Amino acid sequence: QVQLVESGGGLVQPGGSLRLSCAASGSIRSINNMGWYRQAPGKERELVATITSGGSTNYADSVKGRFTISRDNAKNTVYLQMNSLKPEDTAVYYCNANMRRQGTYSWRDYWGQGTQVTVSS
Repeated sequence: QVQLVESGGGLVQPGGSLRLSCAASGSIRSINNMGWYRQAPGKERELVATITSGGSTNYADSVKGRFTISRDNAKNTVYLQMNSLKPEDTAVYYCNANMRRQGTYSWRDYWGQGTQVTVSS
């Protein structure tokens, strides 16, 4: 089995910061891209940021300059540093990873269970 476990969500005031973590575990053969998505109430899930195994990053326009994605390949972990948070950043944040399991050749996307981020005064 392979799973992604997120941590670090919570309640923060506007202008504050949070750091999300997501660790992949289980019978992992290799990990390709990793990323963060979010879904606000009544809205579709949207991309926040992605990072390749080589460290190339991509961000949604709404978070550029405020959020930073990084990863530790040795720990199979991806992070999302969120600064200057706004109320419109409130959402459930989901970790995503494109991985191959041991003993297989096919890549597939895996998702974490989600962590709530609430930005409110």
